[in-house]
Amino acid sequence: MRRALLLLALALPFSAQAAEPVKVLTSFSILADMTRQIGGDHIALTNLVGPDSDAHTYETTPADGKQVLAADLIVENGLQFEPWLDRLVASTETHAKVIKASDGVLPRTLEEDGQTIPDPHAWNSLANARIYAANILKGLDAVDPAHAADYQRNHDAYVAKIDDLLKVAAKTFGSLPPGNKRIVTSHDAFGYLGQAYGIEFIAPQGLSTEREATAADVAGLVRQIREQHIKAVFMENISDSRLLKQIAEESGARIGGTLYSDALSAEGPGSTYLGFYRSNIETLGKALAR
Repeated sequence: MRRALLLLALALPFSAQAAEPVKVLTSFSILADMTRQIGGDHIALTNLVGPDSDAHTYETTPADGKQVLAADLIVENGLQFEPWLDRLVASTETHAKVIKASDGVLPRTLEEDGQTIPDPHAWNSLANARIYAANILKGLDAVDPAHAADYQRNHDAYVAKIDDLLKVAAKTFGSLPPGNKRIVTSHDAFGYLGQAYGIEFIAPQGLSTEREATAADVAGLVRQIREQHIKAVFMENISDSRLLKQIAEESGARIGGTLYSDALSAEGPGSTYLGFYRSNIETLGKALAR
């Protein structure tokens, strides 16, 4: 009997170790944080485009292809945000389950260069963040049903925090003077936030940072800022600030601060998605309340 109990005690740690974590690959830092919050200790997470980096202009490497091939689950944004990842998935013929975190989002559409394209920056709406969380949960459940209860518990706790932040956003933006809800950012990344709270975001670049603003774009924007008495210009953590500083100087608008748009920061309050969003609420609220 003692020998049997000893063998059982020795066997348990090895059986626990045999259950390897699920290999999850995310396309960029915001999805990495959301997935980590829901997956917890049951996943081994690899992310491709890191903090303070621009997924619009990302160039893949051979190492990325190996990561795609090794993954059990791939989480991408969708809405044409990371076509480079779709090409990697197709070329490697990976057997990983691929999910689009934005599935179910009602996309904004814009006209650019004569084409109607979806706005991929859906994470800049907290209501959409709830959709992202639900899709990530479904993906994890599909590849690792044994830990579905843990994933559900983590998801529910995370969504509760999103809901708390929704209340903060509604209070902050609801108290702004009506005439102060027009601002300038580097590229058109905040349309979903603007749609939710009646804020108009104007940008010299379009939906992608790959598109460079022309001299005519800049001159027109400077003129618009002056004519409409737009008070603030905001930097982005992924963009070169020189163009926005030039626009602020020529138009007379003040620099309102730095917003997180397409990536988390490597450290500080913007190093998590909820911290990123709370920081944007506080930065916008402080600048626009004047």
